[in-house]
Amino acid sequence: MTVPLRIGLLGASRIAAEALVEPARETGDRLVAVAARSRDRAEAFATRHGVERVHDGYAGVIEDPDVEVVYNPLANGLHGPWNLAAIAAGRSVFSEKPFAATGAEAREVRDAAAAAGVRVVVGFHYLHHPLMRRLHAVVASGEIGDVTAVETRMRMPAPPEDDPRWSLELAGGALMDLGCYAVHSLLVAAPFAGGPPSLVAAKTGERAGRAGVDEWAEADFRYPGGAAGRLHCHMAADGWQIEHRIVGTRGSVTAPMFVLPMRDDRLVVRVGEEDRTERLGTRSTYHYQLDSLRAFLRDEAPLPTGAGVDVSVAVAELVDEAYLAAGLLPRPRHGVPAGR
Repeated sequence: MTVPLRIGLLGASRIAAEALVEPARETGDRLVAVAARSRDRAEAFATRHGVERVHDGYAGVIEDPDVEVVYNPLANGLHGPWNLAAIAAGRSVFSEKPFAATGAEAREVRDAAAAAGVRVVVGFHYLHHPLMRRLHAVVASGEIGDVTAVETRMRMPAPPEDDPRWSLELAGGALMDLGCYAVHSLLVAAPFAGGPPSLVAAKTGERAGRAGVDEWAEADFRYPGGAAGRLHCHMAADGWQIEHRIVGTRGSVTAPMFVLPMRDDRLVVRVGEEDRTERLGTRSTYHYQLDSLRAFLRDEAPLPTGAGVDVSVAVAELVDEAYLAAGLLPRPRHGVPAGR
């Protein structure tokens, strides 16, 4: 049996429960420590989810000698500073996406990790599910021909008005929340299209009353081999759409719910007039992700292409470029609060 990971959690969020607590029950990995905005909140989370102990602040989790991996699911603007703090303490980092607010901050986190010999994994959880591996295998096989377009559409109902995803200071916006998945999906398709895409144009629509925060965004890209890249993301839509499609000269392959195959695990392959649907299983992407994290940290098993920091740096840089092209500023950096 592989030795369980010893994980410290920053924050007591819903995503932490879904992305880490529930999978850890299956894998047997230890939830060693947690801290939240208030100790009461952290204690309630620890009691509900079986976390071994509570600290008064995030720094206490990072400095806990029994913690080997720091899980960072905080608001976007707090990913970079607390990832840097964990790296400085010599802890491995498992960060939710995007793992920094800007391209410059992402490069700083990457370089700090390399200098310290610390391993960093970014939570693009969809990569670890068989659905994406199969989609890429279909493209690599040549079944759909040469790639001509890569398209990702991500739409969701609006979060509450007080949600951090609507906060400019905390690096909110549709491009940061949904768009980083979309940009990431275009980047991991690069091997099939001659290399990484370059931005051609972008436009956004601001959230009413939230200057500088995009409610929706669209962007066009071009791959070196000539294929088009397109993304659309909307954080106040009527319903859900999380679709990734790669089009070729002979057909296409589509994952209708590529980030959440536990809701819909279909892969639809169309060649000429023929369609077929494959089912890749509804086991949670987060369970697969924790399996991959443990294998990487314990056995030095390779991560799926795109789960490391270099692709996440490229995501942050393209998101910055898209904001500027659309007439908005990249997100501001957020310092670590004193005493936290």
